[in-house]
Amino acid sequence: MPQAAPIRVLIVDDSASVRQTLASILTAAPDITVVGTAADPFIAARRIQDEVPDVIILDLEMPRMDGLTFLRKIMAQRPIPVIICSTLTEAGSRILFEVLEAGAVDVLPKPRIDTRQFLMESSIRFCDAVRAAARARLRPGRASGRTVEAKLTADAVMPPPLPGRRTMAETSRVVCIGASTGGTEALRDVLETLPAECPGIVIVQHMPERFTAAFARRLDGICAISVKEAEDGDAVRPGQALIAPGGRHLLLQRSGGQYSVAVKDGPLVSRHRPSVDVLFRSAAQSAGSNALGILMTGMGDDGAAGLLEMRKAGALTVAQNEESCVVFGMPKEAIERGAAARILPLDRIAHEILLSDASGAPRRSASSAK
Repeated sequence: MPQAAPIRVLIVDDSASVRQTLASILTAAPDITVVGTAADPFIAARRIQDEVPDVIILDLEMPRMDGLTFLRKIMAQRPIPVIICSTLTEAGSRILFEVLEAGAVDVLPKPRIDTRQFLMESSIRFCDAVRAAARARLRPGRASGRTVEAKLTADAVMPPPLPGRRTMAETSRVVCIGASTGGTEALRDVLETLPAECPGIVIVQHMPERFTAAFARRLDGICAISVKEAEDGDAVRPGQALIAPGGRHLLLQRSGGQYSVAVKDGPLVSRHRPSVDVLFRSAAQSAGSNALGILMTGMGDDGAAGLLEMRKAGALTVAQNEESCVVFGMPKEAIERGAAARILPLDRIAHEILLSDASGAPRRSASSAK
């Protein structure tokens, strides 16, 4: 079988050192090639005329034209998957949501080279983000290959479940959601539809550090429910969604009939921190049949194993359908493993959350995953 052509990337950044670092990271992957670099959007536009890349990595603060303006021009004239690479801080994080709404597929911080560990994790994040972007469905107006580092499972953070199903006392419903590429806008679509009396929600969205607090504040301002970045020991309450902080794992825990969350350090699990697999495993062990697990758009397989553990523990499990995903990677893996009891379009997920809460005990539906 002929080998797939490598993913062609154009890097646009006014820093020569950043361009060099990104090019070194990406060219080390066998399925990615850097077809050019540009110090500003005008140079980038000329390079695109010569060769249209599969993915663009774009800085925001550049001379002559800022990255957001250039992104909007790309999406209006010739849509190409774009990853924003920026030194966005919490103070300037409102720009994060502007670039996502303008059509960026992902946002990543500038790669850190101060230690080998951070450089390794930057390499993993950037290569995986490029692969996801190359497969993304671009919203209107919005490869497989070898990897160098081993992929750890949730065992690296918490022990695997014991054999056999444990009986879990009935308590309030808790909803656990995992998402990656395309998830920021998909989560907004779901959460802003929910009324204030919905069950407690715990979320892992793959995002960089410092961005999740601003993401939570933005959702809190537009949703009827309360939304906040999770802190260690936070109670899981009806009418509230807790979002895992970037760079930390989030676990569901239970004391009597009350749920709370634990925020923990640890290695990358399924190539991510926070990891959906870690959250879902903790939900399987702490909530069992009282949980609803939802796996949404994203590249890779993070969450698929955990969703299967939740289903085996008696939880109702849902995967987003292919047609409504930006990247049908994580849900596809879950469906193929038999982890999803239901496969739903994005616009039905909020309804499923409310329906599962109203029914009390776990529902058994005839429309299981096929």
